[in-house]
Formats: sequence, C-alpha cells, structure tokens
Amino acid sequence: MSSATLLRTAPSVHYDQGPSRLAINRLGLWLFIISESCLFATLLASRFYLTGLDRPEGLNQTLGLAITAVLLVSSLTAYRAEAASASGDQAGFRRNLLMTLALGGLFVVGVGLEWAEGFHYFPPQSTFGTVFFTLTGLHAFHVLSGLLALALVYRHGRHGRYGPGKYWAVEGTVKYWHFVDVAWVFIYPTLYLVS
Repeated sequence: MSSATLLRTAPSVHYDQGPSRLAINRLGLWLFIISESCLFATLLASRFYLTGLDRPEGLNQTLGLAITAVLLVSSLTAYRAEAASASGDQAGFRRNLLMTLALGGLFVVGVGLEWAEGFHYFPPQSTFGTVFFTLTGLHAFHVLSGLLALALVYRHGRHGRYGPGKYWAVEGTVKYWHFVDVAWVFIYPTLYLVS
C-alpha cells in the first residue's frame, strides 16, 4: 500500500484548538499592561515615600497641563483611527493615525522642555529631581515605543492591510497607546498637583 493510499484512508483527527488566536493576543496584551501598571504604581508610590507632599516652585504648571491635554487628544485620535480601520475607512484610519503620531511627537517635545527646566530648578541628584526624571523618563520611553509601534502600523496600513475583521495590530497598538495615556493621567497629578 502506498503512502498516498494510507493518507486517503487514514481517519481524520480534529483537535480542539481552544481559545482563538485573537483571544490569546488580547489576553497577552492585558497581562503586559497589568505588569507595566505595577511598575508605574511602584514608582508613583515612591514619589510620596521619598518626597512626601513637597513640590518645587520651579515646576512649570502650564507646560504640564498643555502636554497632558495633547496626550489626551492623541488618545481620541488613536481611538478614531482604530474605529476607522474596523469599518474599512482607510482614509480616516491614515488621517487619525497621522494625527496621533504628530500629537505624540509634540508630547515628547514638551517633555524635553520640561527636562530642560527641571535640570535648572530640581536637578536629577535632588530627591524630587530623581523622582521627576525617573517617572517622566520611563513614561517618555513608553511614549516613544508607542510612537514606533504606531508608525509601523501606519506603514503597513497605508496599503490597505487592515480592515473589518482584520485589524488586531491596530487594536493592540491603540490599546497600548491608551495605557500610556492613562499612566500619564496618574503621573501628572502626582508630580504637578499634589502639594
């Protein structure tokens, strides 16, 4: 008996594949976000442990509020990009993702301005400076990694790669971007408002 005949006569076996790939991707992303949240929560708590409620006078409240607003608007444009991708609106997807990238870049520039002022008023070797530069630096790293991921999604999406039922890369990246924004929503009052 030939191997081809054996294959034709062999009983077919179907294995239960368990959760779908999308469900596994979503679970993995949420576990990652939870682990990153623990890191940020620890650093936020260290601010109060190390400095109490003290806040230096040189902290630029206007700049802090402005970059917070920029980041919150970027979350809206990211959401709109995801919704456009899910509905097959390629032009809306590209437009909103480009706006998100621009707003994220503007946020990074704002953090750079923050740092320039921070080095003058509360250098990294001071207690508040250590907390400030650690928290904003870690967050800026997450923003930059989010911008890189968004840029890759945009690059792939320019050619219509994403659409209804096939946009996990967009969804996952936008969820990560929302996480980065929510982290800043906790960092901002911790550094700028509590005194």
